[in-house]
Parts: sequence; C-alpha cells; structure tokens
Amino acid sequence: MRDTSYQAVMARRPEIIRRATTIDYCEFESGSIAFDYEKMMRQAAYDIAEVAAIQKETAIGATPLIELKNITRLVRQIAPQGKGARIFLKDEAANPSGSFKARRASVSVYHACKHGYPGVIAATSGNFGAAIASQAAMRNLSSIIIQEVFDSRGVCQPEIMEKGRACEAYGAEVLQLSVGPELFYMFLLVLEETGFFNASLYTPFSIAGIETLGKEVAEQTKQYVGCYPDAVVVTHAGGGNVTGTARGLRHAGCDKTKVIGASVDLSGLHMASDNDFNRKSFTTGHTGFGVPFATNPDRVDVPRNAARSLRYLDRYVTVTQGEVFYVTEMLAALEGIERGPAGNTSLAAAIALAKQMSQEEVIVVQETEYTGAGKHPSPQLTFAKANGITVRRGMPTDNVPGKTIVIPENPGQISVKDIDLDKMRYSYIRNALSQNLRPNLADIEFLAQETRLLPAAVEELANQIMSEK
Repeated sequence: MRDTSYQAVMARRPEIIRRATTIDYCEFESGSIAFDYEKMMRQAAYDIAEVAAIQKETAIGATPLIELKNITRLVRQIAPQGKGARIFLKDEAANPSGSFKARRASVSVYHACKHGYPGVIAATSGNFGAAIASQAAMRNLSSIIIQEVFDSRGVCQPEIMEKGRACEAYGAEVLQLSVGPELFYMFLLVLEETGFFNASLYTPFSIAGIETLGKEVAEQTKQYVGCYPDAVVVTHAGGGNVTGTARGLRHAGCDKTKVIGASVDLSGLHMASDNDFNRKSFTTGHTGFGVPFATNPDRVDVPRNAARSLRYLDRYVTVTQGEVFYVTEMLAALEGIERGPAGNTSLAAAIALAKQMSQEEVIVVQETEYTGAGKHPSPQLTFAKANGITVRRGMPTDNVPGKTIVIPENPGQISVKDIDLDKMRYSYIRNALSQNLRPNLADIEFLAQETRLLPAAVEELANQIMSEK
C-alpha cells in the first residue's frame, strides 16, 4: 500500500507536481541559484495572443475601463493647486466569477482540458477558487478547492465562508482545513489520489493569463485619453497580479508606465499563526503575503514560481484597513460602484497618489472584485469586533494591525506609506544565498534581473551577506 504519511507524501512532492503540471522544471534549472525564467514563461505557457483567444471562449476579458470622475473631482478639492491625476478603474468584476482571477484560472483549466486531465485542483481561500470552479464548469471538468478556513476554535472568517459558498455554487468539491502545515500535505495527497491537474496560482499558465489584463489597461487608456497611463496601481499579495499586469503592459509598449504595488499594512501578524489568522479582516492584498512572497518567491507549491514581483515593481506602498473600508464606501456612494476590498486596496492607494500627481497625469486602478455576503465591509467589521479588535473613527495612522481599525473621518486623511524596495532586494538576495551557495557569474546576472540592480551591486551585497555568515 502507498505510504500516505506526511513525510512520505512530502518526499514524493517532485514527482506529484511534475505529473500534475506537464512542466519539467528541470529543463530550466542551472544547478545553482539561477534558472531561465523567460524560457520557462515562453515554453511552458502560451503567448499573449493565444491567451486572449482562450479567454474569449469563456467570456473573460474586454472588461470596462471606467473614469472615476466624482472621486477625481473630490481628490482635486483636497490636493495642492494643479494636482489631482485622473483616476480610472479597470472593472474586473465583470469577469464570469467576479474578479481578475478568472484570467488566471482560464489558461490552467484550458491546458488541463487539452491534455486530458479529468479535473483541476487549487489550494486557495480566495477568489481564485471560485475562478477555477467557474472555468472548470464551463469546460466540463471536475474541480476540487482546498481552503485554509478555521483557527483552532473552529472559527472561520466571513469572507472565506463566502468564497467557499461561491466555489460550491460553481460545482466544486470544497475541502476545508484548519490553518497550518496540513494544507500543502492535503493538496499533494489529493493531487496524487485523483490524477487532477495542479491549477496553481504560481505556474506560468496562471501568470500568462493576467498578461491580457495589463495589455487591455494600456490599450483602453490610450484609446480613452490618447496616451498610456502614467501609473498603474496593482493590489499586491502573492505577486502574480503585479507580475502578469506588468508583463502585459510591456507587451503593449508601456515602458514608461510606473507599476506600483499596494498592500494593506498587516505588519506584526503572521499568516500561518493560529492566533493571528482571524485577526485580519480580509484575506488577501496585505503585507502578510506581499512581503514574504516578494523576498522569497519559490516558497510555493511548484518548484519555481512564475510570480516574481521584484522584477517589475517601481514602487511599493501600503494603506491601512480602515482606509480600504472607507474607500469601499466612497466608491459606492460617489460612483455607484460597489466592489470588494481587494481591488479597493489599490483604489485607496491611488487616491493618495493622485493627490501628488499633476492634473494632466493618469493613474489606473488595475482591478476590482465582486462583493456581497462575507466580502462586504459590514460583516468584516462585525467579525473584527467579535475578535476583540477596536473599530473607531480617527486618524488612519493610529491603526494597529490585529488590535485597532481606524476609519478615516475625511478623505484628506488617506495616505500611503512606502516600503523600502532596496531592503526587500537585500532580503531577496539573502534568502537566495541561504544554502551557503557561493554565487557564480550566471547567478549574479540572474539576481540582477530579479532585483533590478546592477550586477556589480548584487555582487557587493552577496559578498557582504556571505561574510556575515
């Protein structure tokens, strides 16, 4: 009989993943730190024209770009004279499952169908699960979604409950687990038992699916205002959204458009902690994912992560939970558009950034997500209060993750806080050298591409890190 102990299943991980992805990651490896990222993206996935055709088959993409005229007018009232960029919103809630994750799911499910897999599996507590289930239903495949749902008290966040309901509505089997290391073990075990396709968030298929979003943002903005956007703000979690959008912008020729990542500041909360799990009020777009995945991207369910945000970020900022909730209500009240918190993380940042930009400039909020049930601010704030978190009005700078959510009293209080990208680059290089490998010339060049530093600067940092060990 097959050994299904934790140790045995984890030992079989390379073979399980290879059979479940059709990707031989060894083909791209160098035997050291470096691997051929662009070759992996070219050979393992599909080009952007093929992806657009695949997505058209299931009504994905061509989502509207909406100018937020009322919010722009408000921003100009509180900005310095001559400041207040035009703010546009890419409404990804128009996709079949209600978020940009439909793009991310589309290529994986298409590929699974093409290669004869009986179904697809994804480990996610977010919108990606609903997207996978929706796409699988359209292509007549089975789907299993594995969610990290409960803390040790058996308490589940309302947003995760809503997403589980959405997955089941699309016909998926949903396996719900407590927070902890059992998630990845169960994921591998079910992959092995079913022979289903691994619809991971971090394969080239997933990232290629987002490239069409970046390309559409560029083309629609140019059609609307006659030029490419000056800045695109992307909610940053695991890095796939930033990576795919930036690659799509480059496909369209947006070499000067700034890619700005935005996360909710949840510093001090550990995402794998049973104690901290329910002290965050929504499940994605926060620093608990954005920082560790950017600085150590290969800590995922495939050997090499195709989401590598440090290659593309020009700036990385944070906002507070209270600001996101405030802006969620602002979007509904001023623009008549009710959307969920993940996309509104970027909108909160865009409002603060627009105040610093000239009125001739254009800033695009790259995505929205559907809202309702547990994804709405009301149940999320009620849940926060039930977990001992104080919710009050005041200065957002008084927000304390896991203890206090401070809702702004007026839009002039919305601001951003920059995260030092150079410190993140240093952390990335330190993590890359954690196995005490002495980097060769190919490794130095790879790390330079990963961090957008000059090779000489990488070599200097690498020597410094190695000398400290």
